[in-house]
Amino acid sequence: MSVNYNGIALVLNCGSSSIKYQVVDTTVDAPLASGLVERVTDHNEGVRQIIADLSEPDSGVDLSTLTVVGHRVVQGGSEFTAPTVVTDEVEDHIAKLSTLAPLHNPANLAGITAARAAFPDIPHVVVFDTAFHATLPEAAYTYAIDRRVAEEHGVRRYGFHGTSHAYVSRETARLMGKDPRDVNIIVLHLGNGASACAVQGGVSVDTSMGLTPLEGLVMGTRSGDIDPAVVMHLGRTAGMDVDEVDALLNRQSGMLGLTGYSDMRDVWKAADEGDHAAQLGLEVYGRRIKGYIGKYLAEMGGVDAIVFTAGVGENDHGVRELATTGLAGLGIELDLERNDGRKKQATLVSTDASPVQIWVVPTNEEREIALQSVAAVS
Repeated sequence: MSVNYNGIALVLNCGSSSIKYQVVDTTVDAPLASGLVERVTDHNEGVRQIIADLSEPDSGVDLSTLTVVGHRVVQGGSEFTAPTVVTDEVEDHIAKLSTLAPLHNPANLAGITAARAAFPDIPHVVVFDTAFHATLPEAAYTYAIDRRVAEEHGVRRYGFHGTSHAYVSRETARLMGKDPRDVNIIVLHLGNGASACAVQGGVSVDTSMGLTPLEGLVMGTRSGDIDPAVVMHLGRTAGMDVDEVDALLNRQSGMLGLTGYSDMRDVWKAADEGDHAAQLGLEVYGRRIKGYIGKYLAEMGGVDAIVFTAGVGENDHGVRELATTGLAGLGIELDLERNDGRKKQATLVSTDASPVQIWVVPTNEEREIALQSVAAVS
């Protein structure tokens, strides 16, 4: 039986004080409409504002034609491994999972509740950031701690940015003229938040983010990988409590902690002006990415393509160079001329002789959510 991906979806990505939205006709490439409602104090009011905007004569949208409302939720835990039609029970489960994503799930859930009230006659579907990583082998998602403690408290690797990794890996395979099942791809989603993913035969087999989005690559304000004993050390020597260490590692570390800047454009400017901290920060940033490239190459036994995506990955040619320089011995050869500048469309940036292709592929998480939501109700 074929799956029907044809339909029109309103996609909502709800934060604590903002709602990003798109209306996507899955039969055409560009969204019918998109926007951002900011300074939201009440998600019901935010959804009403979106409806008002889309009801304007020049919006290009007929709300009566909507097939589905698709929602992004960050944490699906072990329970949700596929797009899920929303029910009251599903909402209850998402609320319970807020302990694993306290900054995200409550806001995501508030948007779902508001949208279901505003669109009671249209099916609603949740697409979870974690769902694409449900295919991780047990050895990839298991931490080496007491298994009884891990099971009782849900301590395992979940991974995030799943919709981006799914979309970009599938699109890269298409650009290569390959079936996703026939290629191994490393996706580097590099934005303020950043993660790497090993996609083997179209499924995620490893990813850098873990129980939370803190683990893995160096990010704008997050430390990424760090010796867990740092937490205890700072408690003992600096008198920092758990909340203070949490704030340090999530909001005061990464490139901000290393250089004083969380925006890579500012980091590069400072580095070009001779700022040692900025130069070191860039070296640390690139070194961490290279480590994950090597790790995933070894785990998959070979790689057909490495792909850069998201704000930094698509727009920062210097980061792409940092991440791939010196890897020719692994079959990874960047073409500096092709790589130069921002990439607004999919671009091959490796040399013709490179055994491993290097791509820049713009991500489109909203379209992926729309595709999965339409398919779930078709």
